[in-house]
Amino acid sequence: MKICVTSYRGNMYSGGQGIYLYYLTRELAALGHELTVLVGPPYPADMPWARVIRIPNENFYAVKTDWLPKPDPLRIFLPLNFYEFAATRLWFFPEMFAFSMRAYHKLIELYQQGERFDVIHDNQCLGYGHLLMKAFGAPVIASIHHPLGMDRAADFEQTQGLVERARRVAFYPFFMQPLVARRMDLWISGSRDSADAVAEVFKLDRAKMRVIYDGVDEKVFNMERAAEKIPRRLIFVGNTEDRKKGILYLMQAMALLPGDVKLTVVDGCSKWKFFANWLIEKYRLQGRVEFLARVPAEQLADEYRRSEIAVVPSVYEGFGLPAAEAMACGVPVVSSDGGALPEVVGREGDGIIVPKKDGKALATALQRLLGDAGLRRELGLRGHRRVMERFTWRQMAVRTAEVYEEAAGRQARC
Repeated sequence: MKICVTSYRGNMYSGGQGIYLYYLTRELAALGHELTVLVGPPYPADMPWARVIRIPNENFYAVKTDWLPKPDPLRIFLPLNFYEFAATRLWFFPEMFAFSMRAYHKLIELYQQGERFDVIHDNQCLGYGHLLMKAFGAPVIASIHHPLGMDRAADFEQTQGLVERARRVAFYPFFMQPLVARRMDLWISGSRDSADAVAEVFKLDRAKMRVIYDGVDEKVFNMERAAEKIPRRLIFVGNTEDRKKGILYLMQAMALLPGDVKLTVVDGCSKWKFFANWLIEKYRLQGRVEFLARVPAEQLADEYRRSEIAVVPSVYEGFGLPAAEAMACGVPVVSSDGGALPEVVGREGDGIIVPKKDGKALATALQRLLGDAGLRRELGLRGHRRVMERFTWRQMAVRTAEVYEEAAGRQARC
């Protein structure tokens, strides 16, 4: 099939959508499909298996001073650029809408050149431009990893001050995403929990939702390489500025654990780590937390292997990739019950699950596991087996291609 995938952010360090884009397209190409990717910044690493078309923007949301575009400052008066600039000065986040419109205009160019696609696949953008893409005649489906209302709720609960709370509420597109989502031909979500949450929040027909689990790269995340364990070392992988990742509750747990327990935080998303550093100061954890940033996947796998326990304390996860990666490496996982994490970690004893937002319960589970080497080995082996049987990117791509064929068949019957 000829497939067009759109993603308003593409780099793997920008979050789960970048990881999903990279591995989905790689595995679809390996299955024989032809891929065109329209992607916004930060752009992905090289993807030689696909034709990648970069959709630029001026990044006005992140630029607070010296914001005139370079080298041509007059570009600010282009309609979409000016809209983005004006909206960001009022704290709004217009990137999804603007990307969708730019991607739509790029598709017009491609269709005028004779291009045709069997399916258009939107990766969690759900901008108004994707509604316009339906006019091209190909089915338009959307991957919705989780509703952004989950992020908004976590941000609001853990953010201090009225002004900052107002900014976080303004950040999220209240109306656009539900409206666009309801008009897509089919939807994909990465777990049963996320599928149910998305369908409920966006008022979608659950019968048109397909659950396809995300995966791990088993060539990288596995038990084939040995690594010497660092005693009493925990590892957390995630964006510490993203409140739903639960770093608050992990720091609370660290304050309850003995002083020789150390935490390694792998955070390639947030440059400054304001929230995490504030928590370290608040709970007096100086010298017990180290940060790593933007490590290659092979090094990340080694960091998992060198740790005694991986901790995933999220308030909500649409899937929970760090849990699956750690399990694939044979590292025991202690996770919250936030969102889809019980589906990944398993309630059958393949890991330890505690209530979300409960730093004390998290500390109790970690203390128990730190004191039992035999249990750590057992959970590591069980978790590895679970991931290899259920959660690989090739399995995900095969299922996704089946959804493409279903959507194309539906379109042909209409």
